[in-house]
Amino acid sequence: MPKLAQLRTIERSPRTELDVRAPRLRTRFYAFLSYSHKDKDLADWLHRELEEFRVPHSLAGKLTANGVVPHRLTPVFRDQHDLSAGGELGDEIKAALAASQFLVVLCSPTAAKSRWMNEEIESFKRTRPEGCVLAAIVAGEPFASEMPSRKTEECFPPALRYRYDRRGQRTLKRAEPLAADFRKAGEGQRLAFLKLVAGMLGVGLDELVQRDATRRQRRFAYFAAASLAGMAVTSALAVTAFQARNEAREQRREAESLVAFMVGDLKDKLEPIGRLDALDGVGVRVIAYYGKQDASELSDAALTQRSKALSLMAQVADARGNTKIALKLYQEAMAGTTEAMRRSPADPEAIFDHAQSVFYVGEIARAEGDLRTAEKWFREYQRLASRMSALQPDSMKYRMEQQYADFNLGVVLSDQRRFADAVKQFDGSLRTMEAISAADPTNLDYRQSIAESLTWLADAEHALGNYDAAIAHRRRNLALYSNLITRTGDVHYRQQLIPALRSLGNLYEEREQVALAEAHYRTAVARADSLTGIEPDNAVYIDYGIRARLDLARLLLTSGRRDEASIQASTGCQSLARLLGRGAVKPDWRREAASCDLLQAHIALAAGAKDQAASLAQHGLNAVRTAHSVDKIADAYRLAGAYRIVGDVERDRGDLTAARAAWLSALAAVPPNVAELPDEMASHATILQRLGRSDGSRRLTTKLNSMGYRAKLAS
Repeated sequence: MPKLAQLRTIERSPRTELDVRAPRLRTRFYAFLSYSHKDKDLADWLHRELEEFRVPHSLAGKLTANGVVPHRLTPVFRDQHDLSAGGELGDEIKAALAASQFLVVLCSPTAAKSRWMNEEIESFKRTRPEGCVLAAIVAGEPFASEMPSRKTEECFPPALRYRYDRRGQRTLKRAEPLAADFRKAGEGQRLAFLKLVAGMLGVGLDELVQRDATRRQRRFAYFAAASLAGMAVTSALAVTAFQARNEAREQRREAESLVAFMVGDLKDKLEPIGRLDALDGVGVRVIAYYGKQDASELSDAALTQRSKALSLMAQVADARGNTKIALKLYQEAMAGTTEAMRRSPADPEAIFDHAQSVFYVGEIARAEGDLRTAEKWFREYQRLASRMSALQPDSMKYRMEQQYADFNLGVVLSDQRRFADAVKQFDGSLRTMEAISAADPTNLDYRQSIAESLTWLADAEHALGNYDAAIAHRRRNLALYSNLITRTGDVHYRQQLIPALRSLGNLYEEREQVALAEAHYRTAVARADSLTGIEPDNAVYIDYGIRARLDLARLLLTSGRRDEASIQASTGCQSLARLLGRGAVKPDWRREAASCDLLQAHIALAAGAKDQAASLAQHGLNAVRTAHSVDKIADAYRLAGAYRIVGDVERDRGDLTAARAAWLSALAAVPPNVAELPDEMASHATILQRLGRSDGSRRLTTKLNSMGYRAKLAS
């Protein structure tokens, strides 16, 4: 099953459209038109032609691989604003993408370089990895970037060139989008347009090309119909009578045929959420049909089809934000898969189907913050994955399920700060993934999965204070990403290398291996700057650069290099201010802004600018109070750290009463009876030290030293 959100203790990838649900519009769009404003003339024409096009009556209402063929291709959404001005995709754009069945991309060398178009495609493909994106080639050459001498001719944006997996992650597999060639030397504008429409409708191009001939023959068809009217009425009555005698049998055959079509031939197209909306009516009808029957009396095939149809409907409900309805549907599906597994206890595919239901019920519980319930279902999912894998040990599909199960259970255990248990799960997940990769060493997706597993395992070991193990896993993690970069040059791996460098730098810093920590921080800064140089407006690259600079500035300050620390902090915080000036502000950026204020307060205090330090510290404290995250324990430690810095500033200003009050507030903010991470433990020890509670501070310091933590407590 898809991997869940990463541990709080590691560097998260920036939130995507999967993490933050776009607001849903009431209007459903047939297509979203994405284009560079330099291609506006063709966009105007294409928009008009799509909305004016009338589907031939012979095709309208027909059920194809793309759903029920509509009478009109309306409405079509196109953005009318100048997106090149910067900022993030607005709520309206996100909502329109989420509400569109197809994405039509006007492809040209200008489009290939457009960050906005790439973000639109990526947002769309993350929820529809198997299709729905169509390319209209205006100029340039598809996949020219793979030819060194023709890279400037590339017309496909990066997100269009690659496939996305079920987890919404980009793979290294080349995508082959349906492409209509609108170039003068191509198929011709009209034929290209019909090819695009045929791709949307899921019909043959010849059916549309011949529609004019069909219309010319329509008059003759009217005469023929009149002469056959009597026969048609008679035949209809005969058919009606036949259906009346066999109503129950025909109803069942019709419903089960529809379900078989949905969960069989169309399965790959139906799983992405956006493709299910076109068959909403069919799904509701199927569920209503099965709702009148006793599940215990259904055939094995009908029982399986019913459960799969329920799961598909649950995905639609979940995509619309109807969590309660989705949970109810998943639970109904699980009842069916339970019965199917009871009938065939040794059938691995029946176990697989049941495991999917179990996973989604657990995933909803985790999303709702019910971690104990989530753990219960994820343990059951793990048991089922082990069972199906034991039945067919050579099946890569079932072995991957085992890896997912170990991984996801580790995540929910980490959410509960049960890091020792989480390490066991992540270690099992890693071993499974290594075995799978050994069977197919050329599969780069498997290598990436190993790198991801090492990330989680390293951070869980770090949480336990196992520095040697954490550092070893992180070094291997870095080596894998470096190898993937050498082999592919893929920007995704170059991006992932930055948080990996920072995390290893953090480990070295806590071990007081200052030179190694500094080297990794500087490399992270350089890597982020190189990516920003390629794409200056990319918020992910900018954000990664800011974080690396703040890490470096903090290390330089504690090493006594205040001036350089000030330069690095100022550069990072100014970049952050520009990000915050954009239209859409991510919650992580607000927490970084608080970190900027508190770090600069430290720097100002070291420079003797006590009033400035007091102002910055208070501003940082106020920011921390409002910059909440889903991890309430981490929020509490951030608040405690902010109060401690305010107290330090007041102490240096000579107001010991105010300083002690701030330190007491810091101690009150520390959560009781939780498993503290090493940096949290060091912060706690520092607060106790400030208050003169030497026994408590010494106890924590001794524990830190036994782990291998060597960084000095803040002075």
